Amino acid sequence: MTRAGSDPANTARAGDGASRSRTGEICARLRDDIIQGHLAPGAKLKIEGLRARYGLGATPIREALSMLAADGLVERVEQRGFRVAQVAAGEFEELLAVRCATEERALRLAIARGGPDWQEGIVLARYRLASRDRFGADGAIDLEWERLHKAFHMSLVAGCGSPLLLRLANQFHDENNRYRFLARLHPSGERDVAAEHGRIAEAALARDADAAVERLVAHYRATGARLHAALTQREATAETIPPTPAPAATAAPKRHRRAGLARIARP
Repeated sequence: MTRAGSDPANTARAGDGASRSRTGEICARLRDDIIQGHLAPGAKLKIEGLRARYGLGATPIREALSMLAADGLVERVEQRGFRVAQVAAGEFEELLAVRCATEERALRLAIARGGPDWQEGIVLARYRLASRDRFGADGAIDLEWERLHKAFHMSLVAGCGSPLLLRLANQFHDENNRYRFLARLHPSGERDVAAEHGRIAEAALARDADAAVERLVAHYRATGARLHAALTQREATAETIPPTPAPAATAAPKRHRRAGLARIARP
């Protein structure tokens, strides 16, 4: 009689489950590090370096990078591996427009289809978000607030009944958050973000689709305007930094010379 623990099929299934768990773990950690700016835009993502950083094997790391490439957070460079996706003010404008269109559709559907569970989810998510400060005593962004912030926005569209719209809303939220972290925005005295959240929730719960959409899009565009300004300034600052001059050819040991540094002016 074969024991369940020695069944090859059970062993294979357990191995597959552990592999998926490791891939999911590294994907979440990589995603957080990219969104929070710990891995800078354009940074090369070398497998060996990531193995040392996260303490996991090469296979789940490659799988996680492929998943993040599908989400737009990582770029696959042909025959050169992976790198963190670049950012640009113009690209952010496109992201903002697509996000607003996607969530408008999702929110209208949620208001039309959402039941008591959807309503309760909004109330609970709003309460939890309002109970947490966005910034810590040291001025750093509170990561728990960020998690609750995402949960609130996802609760608004949770009742839409479309897995595709929910997946896109989740993806666009993460991409937008990445820009927010890179821009290092701090609260503006001209806005009461908590009140904005409250008004969006109230319109959604009242099933006033036009008001809810109008308030949500205005909320996103108000943040977007500040983000675009910060990103434009960031790009201008980067362009004004003079490049580091290449070392003189005579000062470089022969074994370190490369084609790109060997081109020198000839009299």
